Amino acid sequence: MLVVAVGAMSAEPLEIHIIADSTGESAARIARAAITQFPTREFRTVRHRKMNTTASLMSALEAVKERRDHGLVAVFFTLVNEELAGLVRSFCRDADIPSADLMTEAMHALETITGIEADQVPMRPPGVEAEYFVRMSAIDFAVRMDDGSIPAALRECDICLVGPSRSGKTPLSIYLAYLGYKAVNVPLVPGIAPPSELFELDRWRIVGLTMDAERLMLIRGQRVRGMGGFGTKDGYADLAKIYDELDEIGRWQRKLGCPVIDTTGVAIEEAASRVIEIVDDRAGRVGARLRRPPGTTRSGTHFTP
Repeated sequence: MLVVAVGAMSAEPLEIHIIADSTGESAARIARAAITQFPTREFRTVRHRKMNTTASLMSALEAVKERRDHGLVAVFFTLVNEELAGLVRSFCRDADIPSADLMTEAMHALETITGIEADQVPMRPPGVEAEYFVRMSAIDFAVRMDDGSIPAALRECDICLVGPSRSGKTPLSIYLAYLGYKAVNVPLVPGIAPPSELFELDRWRIVGLTMDAERLMLIRGQRVRGMGGFGTKDGYADLAKIYDELDEIGRWQRKLGCPVIDTTGVAIEEAASRVIEIVDDRAGRVGARLRRPPGTTRSGTHFTP
């Protein structure tokens, strides 16, 4: 457990020094996730990459210690070499620097499960070749299919998002594609019937999106201003018209028989998790199955290198 005593110095930024034998991206992701749990504090991350020798590692640790003399610091490290990892643990303990070993315990757990010792080879590329190509293909699909631009290709998708303009369809479909799912988004526009191909799609693949009308008005208002006022006359950013639009879109979503997620204030990762769980569950109910990209589990949780 990483515990940092702040006391009277709580107003000072806390530096998280990431020490890694590769890029440090894995530790950086964990650091970002942890930081979100302390919204009232200011943090700064510093990466020390490719720490593969004792000399380079000691140089980085001395730099961390120097920063420790001027403020609050903590160390997150991902080193597969047990000797180097032990060196960081000892140094941080002696220097009274809070630290978190993000790699060693995970490797030890796998050693216990498999009965095989870890190779401890720094900078070894993760075995994600298949996952990489699946992601690239899915992202290409999502970009080409943005806003339902090719209705005839809807049948190729894993997941289909339908909802009003600016409700988060495009970024969510791209994020789902990043996870490896072939996602498509189709806008539902007032006064215009959705493409017929949408009604031929498996119902379990479709998820509706909606958003609070006032929040939608603010987002659209920003877009209108950025476009020099375009869209002000047709009610695109008019609150009363947006309420009517959401009512009409809601009727189309009910005709499609799709569950609806309110994306107001929801992080894209959380929205994606909800979408995957919904589609997965609905597929199972009708004896179908959502295609599972490499790197995904039954629950839809995605593991990235």
